[in-house]
Amino acid sequence: MTGYLQGMALGLSLIVAIGAQNAFVLRQGLRRAHVLPVVLVCAVSDAVLIAAGVAGFGALAEALPGLDWGMRVFGAAFLVWYGARSLWAAWRGGVALEAGEGTQSLRAAVLTCLALTWLNPHVYLDTVVLLGSVSARYDALPFALGAMSGSFLFFFALGYGARGLAPLFARPLAWRLLDLVIGLTMWGIALGLLLG
Repeated sequence: MTGYLQGMALGLSLIVAIGAQNAFVLRQGLRRAHVLPVVLVCAVSDAVLIAAGVAGFGALAEALPGLDWGMRVFGAAFLVWYGARSLWAAWRGGVALEAGEGTQSLRAAVLTCLALTWLNPHVYLDTVVLLGSVSARYDALPFALGAMSGSFLFFFALGYGARGLAPLFARPLAWRLLDLVIGLTMWGIALGLLLG
């Protein structure tokens, strides 16, 4: 159960970062346009990438004893950078979500979502590299299932809960607070990786 919960916690903390994919899902949810296909594309894509990362890095870490430490240091460095970026965004502020006008066709929405998911290098760093390297510290299957569950939970909550969040995220202060929480969470996880 510890591996499952750690996988879910890390998966959620990485995925809630404000980025193009999440902003797109949030906008689709605010518009109530093609929400189910969009959240499924995001969540299933994450599941595939998480499985690849956990399967590959878990086996590789067993074969190369020093790899675990190296990947933890790399993962911690990435999280420190990622957290610093979020903290800088919180300090800078000025970001607010605008739902925008008009809607896309189902095909255009799915293709946009696929591009934002599979052409984003951060997706690979988060799911394949970082989650894959951290998974070596846990039983791989529960950790992967936890991270996948976190992804499904987040995308469905974001897509379908967006309508209720619209007034909140129209204000820049909400984004600043979210960025602050994300940044501190990333730094906490980085510290845990180095001390673990």
